[in-house]
Formats: sequence, structure tokens, C-alpha cells
Amino acid sequence: MMDMSDSILTRLPARLKQARQAQGLSLDAVAKLSGVSRSMVSQIERGNSSPTVATLWNLTRALQVDFAGLLEDQQTARVHVLRAQDVPTIENQGTGCCIRILSPPEDAGTHEVYELRFAMDGVLESPSHAHGTQENLTVIDGKIAVTSGEHSELLKAGETARYAADVPHQLRAVGEARAFLVVKGG
Repeated sequence: MMDMSDSILTRLPARLKQARQAQGLSLDAVAKLSGVSRSMVSQIERGNSSPTVATLWNLTRALQVDFAGLLEDQQTARVHVLRAQDVPTIENQGTGCCIRILSPPEDAGTHEVYELRFAMDGVLESPSHAHGTQENLTVIDGKIAVTSGEHSELLKAGETARYAADVPHQLRAVGEARAFLVVKGG
């Protein structure tokens, strides 16, 4: 057990620093986002301090990285499985629309993947996203009317629409429907 603990403590400082630098964040920015002092973040990254679980959790949330992934031995190829019951789901968006989040949290804002399930005539309305954001919707079952700004198209199963999402947009099922949605940040 001691060897495993030592191994984790050896990898952790470098992994946190890599995650911070990959996000282009300064120590001050991470401190503000996480609520962990700048000096503590610096000490952890240098390996001079071992973070508590709460501190580590705050840092991983601020850096949008997987808590467990920081601690794993990345030399071994792994298959990461998220069982159906564990896939994050949003049920309070729109009317009659269930959104399953298929992409990892660290992809938020850059490349997001969702499964959409619409109850009878369900609707998902979205305000404008960041400038340049695009959405790709592929209908798996049923029909969905896609509106982006002033333009609308009706899609059937097997069809894909690519449209601007930096304007108000809407997805409206005709009956019940299921689709995959990819959101690509601008």
C-alpha cells in the first residue's frame, strides 16, 4: 500500500501543473476558480505539500479534469466505461426532453456530445451560445424540426443538420424522437 501511495504522491504535482498549463491558467486564476490559496497551489505543484481530498477535489473541478484520472498510472492503456445508470442526465431543460451527457467534463465548451430523447412533441430551446459555436444534430428515431435563427428544417431518422448555435435555436420533436447532438465551441 505504501508503494502505491508514494507513486500517487510522486505523480500528482506534475499532473496538476500539466492540467493548469493545458488550460492556460496562472496560479492566481486557479486560486480564484478553486478557492485554494495561490501559495497552496504552488506548494502542491512543487510537491512541497500533500493536498487534502477536499483541496484536490476543488482543484480538479476548477481545472475541469477527472479526479481519478490524476491519480491513475497513465502508462497502462485503459478503457474508461461509464455504465448507463451513471451517465449524467439533465431532465429540466426544455419540455419533454431528456439530455444524456456523453462527453467528458473537460470537453465542456469545446466539443460536447449529447444524446437527446424527446417525449411526444418535446421541445428544447437554447439561447445563443458563444460566437462561432456550431451544432451537429443526427436524428436516430422519429422527426425533429431544427430552427437556427430564422431558418428551419425538418429532419427524419438518419439525417443530419449542421447549424449555427451562436443565435437562438430550437429543436422540436414531431411525436417522439431520439438524436445525437455534437456541440463544437467557437
